[in-house]
Amino acid sequence: MGVKGNLAFWEAESEGLEFSHSTIGALLDQQAEKLADKEALVYNYPELGIELRLNFRQYRDEVDRLAKGLISLGIEKGEHVGIWAPNLPQWIFLELACARIGAVLVTINTAYRASELEYVLRQGDVKALFMVEELRGNPYLQSLYSIAPEIKIVADPLHETISSPALPRLKYACLLGQTARPGMLLYSQVVEAGQTVSDEILGSRAAAVKPADVFLILYTSGTTGFPKGAMLTHYNVVNTMIMNIRGNDFSQERYLSPMPLFHVAGCNFIIFALLQGITMIPMIVFDPLKQLELSLKEKATLAFNVPTMLIAILNHPRFKAGEFDIPKMRLIFSGGTIVPETLVNEVKNTFGSEIIILFGQTESTGAGTGTLINDSPVLKATTVGKAYANLNIKIVNPDSGETVKCDEAGELLISGFAIMKGYYNMAAKTADTIDEEGWLHSGDLATMDAQGYIKIIGRLKDMIIRGGENVYPAEIEAFLLGHPKIADVQIIGVPDKMMGEEVAALIRLKSEQTATEDEIRQYCRGQISHYKVPKYISFVNEYPLTASGKVKKYELREHLIKELALEV
Repeated sequence: MGVKGNLAFWEAESEGLEFSHSTIGALLDQQAEKLADKEALVYNYPELGIELRLNFRQYRDEVDRLAKGLISLGIEKGEHVGIWAPNLPQWIFLELACARIGAVLVTINTAYRASELEYVLRQGDVKALFMVEELRGNPYLQSLYSIAPEIKIVADPLHETISSPALPRLKYACLLGQTARPGMLLYSQVVEAGQTVSDEILGSRAAAVKPADVFLILYTSGTTGFPKGAMLTHYNVVNTMIMNIRGNDFSQERYLSPMPLFHVAGCNFIIFALLQGITMIPMIVFDPLKQLELSLKEKATLAFNVPTMLIAILNHPRFKAGEFDIPKMRLIFSGGTIVPETLVNEVKNTFGSEIIILFGQTESTGAGTGTLINDSPVLKATTVGKAYANLNIKIVNPDSGETVKCDEAGELLISGFAIMKGYYNMAAKTADTIDEEGWLHSGDLATMDAQGYIKIIGRLKDMIIRGGENVYPAEIEAFLLGHPKIADVQIIGVPDKMMGEEVAALIRLKSEQTATEDEIRQYCRGQISHYKVPKYISFVNEYPLTASGKVKKYELREHLIKELALEV
């Protein structure tokens, strides 16, 4: 197996790795018994009053207390629980508690605003929402009240459910904090309510969970502008982490986790740490100086940082001025966008760390390809490595569907254990993405060489990757077309040294209308996520068109790169 002849077709290789048929709850029990006294989870945030050190037995006990609390609220198997918060300890407990009782965790991007929240809660049929009151000026609670003001009149939120026409499935809203707010449960109340649930009831619920059950719904935007909820199972996630490990022994490592938990690379790596029995040291939000501090204080040896994070750490004035001792890391996982050879070398020379470049997408549980630890810096900078064990990958002609030859460009397709169950309540969109033979159509343009190394060279879709965040032009275009002065808009991605790509808007105004760049940005702020707000805004009179009347976005991009004197 491996590369099939001279075709860009990688036939799955096992690499000696076997599939697991364990649920996540069973894994938690296994590690709580096997590694009872080993440190499992560490939060070192004295400045925020959050200091926590749990061994694996205590970790399991915290999860079970919350799992009982969810049962006491009437959360049944298969029902949906939302989380809208930064990387707090309760986030992790909730992920595992939902897995324990067969509930489904719906993760919500921390940058979302009211309209985006409402869509996910409605489309995702969320029954209970766990959230913080606000984050970095984003008024979460105010947003929720604006959608469902009926919440405020709930007098006893533990025994009286929410009744909102806007959110008909939502019955409970819970704050991850200490201050009571109208109609809102507190996390501590949920845990306390679980004391009425017996160990036998919890055990019965846990025993009913199967590996094929959906465990997570992660929302990923689509070219239509409407987010789609990718359904991932216990089997998907557990085996993705087994194949990602590729036979390496990480059991003695200490894993520092700055990735947002709502992201597939964040929530999946909770299971990575559990599976390997390693200590996890989450960051509540990424901050370059805090990562340096935690790396040193907690003796971290592993981390997952997208390139923008690594650049922010290496280029921070206080780090460059020598105010910090240099932490020594064994390995850093990275990906999400191109990792330049200069960055690979700088990380190695500064921290003594190897980098593994990972490539995947939410619909493939984050799985796809990865470089090997000992691959050269050039391979790490120019490719995304080889297929995960037990995955098939091929490159096909987007028009004919035929597999292309090695080193020829085409669309990257993936099949195997990691492919999502589908998009929640979107059968047609699922069929558009996963064909009848089970191949996931990634929308990425790629090549595969004779050794199986894959290069990502572009996208069939117009997706922009800004600092590891997927940005879909159609979503922003639809939003901006609501501006009373805008007749048409085209969103494109342009290169950026720091973020990989930045968002640019080319706007055609309505007749006799005038507008400024700042006016357009003010219209966006507070209404769409900050990373979707265009950095560059240009007003145009017309767009270059194909014979069939479609806009030539590649020409717009080339013109803007020249006009702004950007480096490709």
